[in-house]
Amino acid sequence: MKALLVAECRQGRMADSFPELFGFAQSLNVEVSMLLVGSRDELPAFDGTLYFADAGEYGEYSPDLHKRLVLDAFEVEQPDFVVFMHTSYGWDLAPRVAATLRLPQITGVTGIDADGFMTSCCNGKMRRIVTPSASRAVLTVQPGAFPALSLGGTPMIRPLTASAETSVEFIRYEPPSTDGIDLTRAEVIVSAGRGVGSRENIDLVRSLAAVFGGEVGASRPVVDAGWLEHGRQVGSTGQSVAPALYVACGISGAIQHLAGIKGAGFVLAVNTDREAPIGEVADLLVIADLAEFLPALTTRLTSP
Repeated sequence: MKALLVAECRQGRMADSFPELFGFAQSLNVEVSMLLVGSRDELPAFDGTLYFADAGEYGEYSPDLHKRLVLDAFEVEQPDFVVFMHTSYGWDLAPRVAATLRLPQITGVTGIDADGFMTSCCNGKMRRIVTPSASRAVLTVQPGAFPALSLGGTPMIRPLTASAETSVEFIRYEPPSTDGIDLTRAEVIVSAGRGVGSRENIDLVRSLAAVFGGEVGASRPVVDAGWLEHGRQVGSTGQSVAPALYVACGISGAIQHLAGIKGAGFVLAVNTDREAPIGEVADLLVIADLAEFLPALTTRLTSP
């Protein structure tokens, strides 16, 4: 089987997530080629065909032009899978490619099963296996779900050119607002998840963070509920962090959240659910009621 991996270039650099495409391909055990609209100053290292177009000419993102380039590479390679990362680039471009090729699309792949591809649903609470309805498919891969793999080697570069009318003009990237909160510099982060139970219990998280001299973080459900501001959201749709200590309080461990903490040195998770996915990545999982455990830990840490 063959996979055409579509890399992403942003502000002159390949996106940090591109090695995860190689990790996915290795897990799938397929032959790979890659397409990149980017800069010749920064090319991926692997032994295979690299379909390349200069971002200076085609833009870092132009939906119609980039779709045309993917289709041209597809026509040559005839891959079984066209694979994007599940980022804003993949969200927008993958459906365009799938619709034009009349192929099924599977979004947010988190794993590979004998019967198909695993994805999460119900806000990460459940997992499902999706089997493509055809022999070929377009996929987007959830960041953090597969290992970042460095292959090494020198690709055979195959230049691509395309022309297409487009009504979209790329102007610039707008980074997400963090409300002045920079969690990326924090040595300790204590994060609240839906399992804290209520807005009032956020104070238990704040107290523990204060003892550590750290910052308060949050999972998406907590932010969506309005219990904490968006600038404190950790995950693929929030901030990616790398503290020495990350304390996950009542966080189930949706893959989107785990993608944002993969750089953490030590993960302490507190949850009442022994089977919560957060336990798969936690260095220490405490099965306890947060309302009892957090005050007890805070008191113990402040005792002489």
